[in-house]
Amino acid sequence: MILYPAIDLKDGQAVRLLRGEMEKATVFNDDPAAQARAFVEAGCEWLHLVDLNGAFAGEPVNAAPVEAILAACPVPAQLGGGIRDMATIARWIDKGLARVILGTVAVENPELVREAAREFPGKVAVGIDARNGMVATKGWAEETNVQVTDLARSFEDAGVAAIIYTDINRDGAMQGPNVEATADLARAVSIPVIASGGVSSLDDLIALRDCGVALNGAISGRALYDGALDLAEALAALRA
Repeated sequence: MILYPAIDLKDGQAVRLLRGEMEKATVFNDDPAAQARAFVEAGCEWLHLVDLNGAFAGEPVNAAPVEAILAACPVPAQLGGGIRDMATIARWIDKGLARVILGTVAVENPELVREAAREFPGKVAVGIDARNGMVATKGWAEETNVQVTDLARSFEDAGVAAIIYTDINRDGAMQGPNVEATADLARAVSIPVIASGGVSSLDDLIALRDCGVALNGAISGRALYDGALDLAEALAALRA
C-alpha cells in the first residue's frame, strides 16, 4: 500500500483545511517545493497535490507552486483541483504530472473522464469526495444526490487508474479514516482505491492496510505536518 503525502495549495502556500472549509486553513509551509523535497528525502514514492483555489475557481490557480514541485522532485505526483477540460489535462501531463485527478467533472461531465482515460492511459484518476455517502463537488461546496458507489461503478469500464475516496467529515480532523466505507467501496469496484481523509496515525494506516480488501494507498496530510505520523517510520511499516 502506497502512502501519499499530501500538499494542499492555497494562495501559493502549503496548507491544511478542517473538513474542507477554506476559512479554516492552517499554513504549514510557505514554500511548497521545499515541503515536497522534505517528503521525498524521507522516502516517499508519490506526492498528492491539490489546488484548493482551483477547485473553487474551476481552473488552475496554483500552477506556479505545482510546477516548482514537479521541477524539484523526482517522484511521480498526482494533482486535483480545477482540472475540468482536455486542454488542462494535456497541459499538466506535458509538464510532467504523472496523474490528474478529476472530481467535479466526473459528476458533471463523465464523458470527459472517459475521453481523458483513453487519451492518457494510466494517467487519469477519479476523485470522489463524500459527506455521509453522497458525492460533493466544486471544492466540496456543493452536495449532490449521487451515491459514492454508483459514481465509482459508472467508471468500471473507463480505464481510470484509481479512485481517490475522501470522507470530507474526516478530512483534517485527526479522528481516523472511515475504514469501513473505504473498504466497502474497494469491494464494490475493480478500480484501485486510494483512501483519503482522517489518516492521523500509524495505527490508521495499518487499519487501512488490513481492512480485508487490498487498497492502492492512503493519503495523509495534517498528521505528517503535526508530527503525529512520522513519514519514514510509516513507509518502513508499510513495506514490512
